[in-house]
Order: sequence, then structure tokens, then C-alpha cells
Amino acid sequence: MTIRITWARAIAAIVALALAGLLFAWSGVFNIAASSGHWKITDWFLHWTMRNSVRTHAAFTAPDDPKANEGLVSAAGLFRASCASCHGAPGVRPLPVMQAATPPAPDLAVNAREWTDKQIFWILKHGVKYTGMPAWAAKDRDDEVRRMVAFVRLLPEMSPATYRALTEVPGSGTAGPDAARIAVCAGCHGTDGRGRGQPDMPVLGGQSPVYLRAALQAYATGKRQSAVMANAAATLTPGEMTRLAQHFAAMPGLGTTTASGNANAARIVREGLPAKQLPACASCHAPDKPYPVLAGQSATYIAQRLRNWRGDETVVDARKSQATMPVIARRIPEDMIDPIAAYLAGK
Repeated sequence: MTIRITWARAIAAIVALALAGLLFAWSGVFNIAASSGHWKITDWFLHWTMRNSVRTHAAFTAPDDPKANEGLVSAAGLFRASCASCHGAPGVRPLPVMQAATPPAPDLAVNAREWTDKQIFWILKHGVKYTGMPAWAAKDRDDEVRRMVAFVRLLPEMSPATYRALTEVPGSGTAGPDAARIAVCAGCHGTDGRGRGQPDMPVLGGQSPVYLRAALQAYATGKRQSAVMANAAATLTPGEMTRLAQHFAAMPGLGTTTASGNANAARIVREGLPAKQLPACASCHAPDKPYPVLAGQSATYIAQRLRNWRGDETVVDARKSQATMPVIARRIPEDMIDPIAAYLAGK
């Protein structure tokens, strides 16, 4: 018996298969329980598809400089707070409840060796669908992603002692209900609020407590973009934000350095560049203004933030953020960023 295949029969077969699939999904027979796991062939196919996708997208969209080798303390702090529960860490086991997921999070001390820096960057920034791996929680913060790439790359060789040194500091010397919160903040910012010598950490001591309180609130609500700080601020109560701001602002640091150095930098700080519609830094960043104090701030921190605000040089201004600081940063001549940062730091 010969069955003649016609367009009508082919379409009818496709419709019948689609209806059968919908009926199967509607029935609820398929077991979606994580405890049931995957068939080995299914597990292989999903991972094969994922690896091919990461390889292709990373090759075309990840930056050529996907790793930053400085500023690992902030990456380590975020990893400890958000990633170690699933992936584990040097000397730290992952939580059993997280390992009961399907698929379970991989051990990065082993898995990191299987990816290139560009591929790790892409995974960290975009996440992976149908797993517990989220996308990076802050827009336009590739600088944070680059630091996490460097941290993940070190995990296969990192000792428990090194991990503890990156994520912990000796006791803050404080007592009371906020001692634990202060200790968490000190893990990155240091017990003296000076950022543990990290280039991506600002000096907090001497800053306005009102400004620090507003910054924490902005990070917690997503008004300011930083996966690191958003994670730290998300669970703080209003009272804790106020007390933490007062604690770190009371330390010595900012506003005590007399700026000196590059004359062109001094001119921009004091007068701006009217021809470029660049306002003077001092018009907003002064002790009596509701903006952060910059006198005595870390030069590397200022320079990094300005360059991050400038964004990708290959993208036209119209497609970049039109918020105040990104617009101002793009109007600063590139060769003046480091001199301005040094001038403000008093170097």
C-alpha cells in the first residue's frame, strides 16, 4: 500500500502533532519536578546547546578586554553574598538546598577552566535561561562584570586563606545592633572607610551622612546602578541606612586635602569649560551642596567612575545615558580625566 503525501496531508499531520503536544502539556502528565532530574540525553543536549550559544554570542558581543585584574575585593564580596551559596567557594561548601536544583550550579573551581574570559564575561552579564544563573543586576556596569571575571578566573587556584583575606577584615571594633551590618560593609570599605586600598572603592570618611544615606537608598531602589551596592543595600531598613551613613561619615578622610597640581585640571574644577558646556566640578561638589564631597577622594576611583560614565566610545551620545553625570563625563576631554582625578585627590 502506497500513501501519497500531499500538502494537505502534510499540514494536517503537523497540526495533529501540535495538538497532541498541547494535549500532553495540558494533561499535566509531564513531571517538571526538579527532584526528577533529566534524562542523560536531555542533560547532554541542553548543555551542548548552552555551550554553543555562549561560544557564538561571546565571540561577537563580549568585549576584547573582558577582565579587570584590580579591585577584586568588591567582586569577592558580591560572590560571597550572592554566589557562594550555589557555587561554593574556597573552603566553603555550597548550600545543599541550592545543589538540589536541576541543573545544580557547577563548582567554579573546576568549571571556570572550561571557559574563556570572554565567555565568562558573557555568562556573568547575560545569565543563562532555564537555570538559576541570573543576568548581571546593574545596567551599564561592565566594570563590575570585568572584576568578577577576574575573580572567577582565580577560583581554581585560590586558597581558603586568600578567599577569607578578600572577603573579611578584622573586627570593626563596634558593638550594638548594627555591628554585623558594619562588619559586612567593612569587608569592602574597610574599618576606616577608606576602601582597603582598592581602586574601585571610594573614601567614605568625611562624606556627608545625608549624601551617604541617600546613596544607599538609591542603590536599594535601583535609581543608582551597581550590582555590588544594590545587593548590599537591598535588605537594609531605613534606620540601618541612617546609622551606617552616620558611622562611616564620622570617620576622617574627605575634605581635609588641599588640591594642587595641574593648572588645566584646576581650571576645569573651578571654572569648567564653557565652550564645551562643561560646568565647573565645584559648582556641585562643594561642602554646602547636596552632592558628594570630592576633595581628598581616591584618584583611581574618580577616574574609573568618569570613564565608566563616558560609556562605550563606539556608541553615539544619543544612545547613551542622558543622566547628569554621564553627560558631564562625556564632555571632559579624555586626556584630562586622570589630571582632574589627581587634582581632586590632592596629588
